[in-house]
Amino acid sequence: MIQYGSDTITELVFTAFHAHIEPRNGQLIDVELEVELSVDTPLPGGLTSLTVLVVCAWNGTVAEIAPLDEGCDCEFQFTASEKAQIARYMDSPEMKEAITNLSSPRAGKLW
Repeated sequence: MIQYGSDTITELVFTAFHAHIEPRNGQLIDVELEVELSVDTPLPGGLTSLTVLVVCAWNGTVAEIAPLDEGCDCEFQFTASEKAQIARYMDSPEMKEAITNLSSPRAGKLW
């Protein structure tokens, strides 16, 4: 993670994601990810409760990946490595299926 205005970079390693999927409008889907971190990569100071907002198209194409702290925008951004970990999860078969099946009775629930 990179804090705006800081020259310190912390590389987080995610060990698990828990997704909540919610259609935003006719073109976009919001996916909020609760994350579990490796014990070797704790949250940097200044973050309390990290989640990830992934905005994607209905076909699953990721448009944006942003960190949230306590559900709000924060002064951090993800590194390329962290974004790659999140993108791999979003490209997983389970997430592709969840996004494809948004009209199912399970839509919007934690996966």
